[in-house]
Amino acid sequence: MGEFQHGLCGCFDNCGVCIVSYFAPCYTVGKTAEAVGDDCVLCGVAYVFTGCIAGTIIRGKVRQQRNIEGTGLGDFCVHLFCPLCAIIQDHNEVVGNQAAIGQSMARV
Repeated sequence: MGEFQHGLCGCFDNCGVCIVSYFAPCYTVGKTAEAVGDDCVLCGVAYVFTGCIAGTIIRGKVRQQRNIEGTGLGDFCVHLFCPLCAIIQDHNEVVGNQAAIGQSMARV
């Protein structure tokens, strides 16, 4: 089992994602969901209405895809108490630390 490549407080590893996530977290959640095989729009809208529950589900899929240790309860707590950091960490994990926001969030 592995660990996340980017720390929970490593929000500024990719400043573009950080800025977009601050103003439109549902967009980043959707793009992360798309990277793990879910529907971008559906997950983005689900995040708007369910918040940390949708984030928890997507984080679980990120962990499963990347073979990262953790539990559903831990994922829920991270998304409940530090949602923006969790969203950015999840996104950076699946998309990678690309320099430009246009590269990491290209498709709409």
